This record gives sequence, structure tokens and C-alpha cells, in this order.
Amino acid sequence: MNFIEWIRQPWPWYVAGPLIGLVVPLLLILGNKTFGVSSTLRHICAACLPGNISFFKYDWKQEAWNLFFVGGILIGGFIAGNLFQNPQPVQLNPRLVSELQHYSINNFREPLPPELFSWSTLFTLKGFIMIPVGGFLVGFGTRYAGGCTSGHSIMGLSNLQWPSLVATIAFFTGGLIVANLIIPYILKI
Repeated sequence: MNFIEWIRQPWPWYVAGPLIGLVVPLLLILGNKTFGVSSTLRHICAACLPGNISFFKYDWKQEAWNLFFVGGILIGGFIAGNLFQNPQPVQLNPRLVSELQHYSINNFREPLPPELFSWSTLFTLKGFIMIPVGGFLVGFGTRYAGGCTSGHSIMGLSNLQWPSLVATIAFFTGGLIVANLIIPYILKI
């Protein structure tokens, strides 16, 4: 197996998990920095938005490393999606395939089914609820919780922070409720 074939394969949890987990002590030891992605939008707004908004009045240059970190995530995602893309269809549990077909989702060749995530779908009621409304709710929840899943569930829990435990429990509870009770109704639209 050559390098390209090897890197296209999903990495097992016992390799990927510890690699992600090692980011936390490395950030703390090397620069006394905390891990989190959602604060990047605040840094971008503080750098680009003129005005007298107190939330954006801080020295964002002290957190410029975070902008490079997120830039690396974007570049890595682009490289993985274009150069290392697995040509095989997405592997899904047959029960999930059957359930999705019940909602007229039949294209499993791509990571995001075009029946849900496409420009034409965006301008339908279902697409509007799924993409802009869902994005607003994620953004609102991130701000309300004081951080995103990476900040709370990876960094906060490893630092034994009580608010991060509460936030992580809320993330998972909300995800279970939405996935099992709300999404089925939206997909029927």
C-alpha cells in the first residue's frame, strides 16, 4: 500500500483520538494557549470591523495564531477533499440508508447528500431550515455556551472545567433530540 492509498483510509479512533488529544498539552506547554475554533470569528471581526463595539475591542493580534490554526484547518480540508478524496462511495449502515431513502435521500456517492446540501435545495423551505436557520442556531448556541465543541469538549474537559462538562452534556443532549425528534419532521417537508 502506497502513501496515497494509506492516507485515504479512515484512521482508527485509537490513532486519531490521541493525536487530537495531544493538541491540548502542546498548546498549553508551547504557548499557554487554549484550543477552540469558534473564537476565530470574533478575532476576524475585531480585525476587520470598524466601530465602537465593546465586544470587539481587545488586542486580537495576541490571538493571531488562532487565525493561522483555522487557516490550516481550511487548507487541510481542501487538500484532503481534493487530493486525498476516497473514490469509493460513503460507507453507511444499511439501516441508515433505508431510513434516508424513506426521506428521498438517495445519493450516497458524496459526503454531503445533494438532496439536502445544494444551491437548489437552499431555496426550499427544508433547505432554508437546514442551512441558514441551523447555522444561526449553531452560532447562537456557541456564543451562549461560551465556546464550541472543540473548545469545551476537547480543551475544557481535559482541564477539568465544570462549565465545559455542562456544555458538552448539553451539546450531546441537543444533538440526540434534534437528530431523533426534529430532523425527521424537517426531512418530510
